[in-house]
Amino acid sequence: MSKKDKAKKDKKHKKANGAAGGSAAKVATYSDGHPQDVVQYLEVKLILKPDRFVSVDSFREFGKLMQRTAKNVGVGFVSDPKAGRRPDIREITFFDTPDFRLYNNAFILRRRISYVDGFPIGDPEMVFKFRDADEQKVAAMDVRPNIAGAYRIKFKVEVLPPKEEIGGIRLLYSHNCVFGLSQMHDADKNSMGTLAHVFPALAGLKKSDDEKVTLVNEGIVEEVLLELGELDFGKGVTAHCNVALWRTRGEHMPLVGEFAYQAKFSREEDVAEKPKKVHEQFFVSLQRDVQDWVALGTTKTGMVYRLKGNAPQSHE
Repeated sequence: MSKKDKAKKDKKHKKANGAAGGSAAKVATYSDGHPQDVVQYLEVKLILKPDRFVSVDSFREFGKLMQRTAKNVGVGFVSDPKAGRRPDIREITFFDTPDFRLYNNAFILRRRISYVDGFPIGDPEMVFKFRDADEQKVAAMDVRPNIAGAYRIKFKVEVLPPKEEIGGIRLLYSHNCVFGLSQMHDADKNSMGTLAHVFPALAGLKKSDDEKVTLVNEGIVEEVLLELGELDFGKGVTAHCNVALWRTRGEHMPLVGEFAYQAKFSREEDVAEKPKKVHEQFFVSLQRDVQDWVALGTTKTGMVYRLKGNAPQSHE
């Protein structure tokens, strides 16, 4: 390579790393040098009272209220054909040590199985996440799994109402790893030895290789979910939305409802200011318009961890 070509290459490298005529800007990395993940998803969650959902018509009733708010604040909406059909059914289970060591340290380990006509379909989905209100702390947590198979990393900013009153916004950051259970080839999938190997981020929580994780509060959650449609906040920012009810499998005891929507973007800075303002206006207005439905101070995961009255350390 000639000196001229090398100079061009060095200049290009500096530009790509944000250098301004001097040394390249330092980029935060994980232990192996991989750049830290950045937020690429906006996920909005409004927790709802479970007793409002007594039939599929209740889901559609909430959908109509949501559409009215969207229209009033200038948010576009296109209905999903599934909104007029039967809700989807999914089974969700959480795993933790008996002393809730994962949750107490802001980790969540969850499995989800989809059902069609009463039978499970597809590969059960495993989700491992680290969630906290501190964006930098969450970004610095390397959630990549030690598996040979495929996986996805999703770094989200989650938007919720304040814990004690409607009409505002609070943020959580969630660093997620998602993969099919078949990608995890270890024989004993419930031992902390296996989990600490698959998820190195858990190594510091392991007391022994033989200790096990089990179903949190022996609970199996049945999720009843109805797709509603797509919200359009302008400037190309769209988000699919749905409404769901979580209840215990077997007893069908309602636990919690939720309205949610999610948008993806290439970088947090890529979301224009106008769609941000419209989204915030819509979310705050919706809280007020459906305040009789809203449940404050909890999350779906938090409800499962409190099924037996336990009160683990919450990072939500």
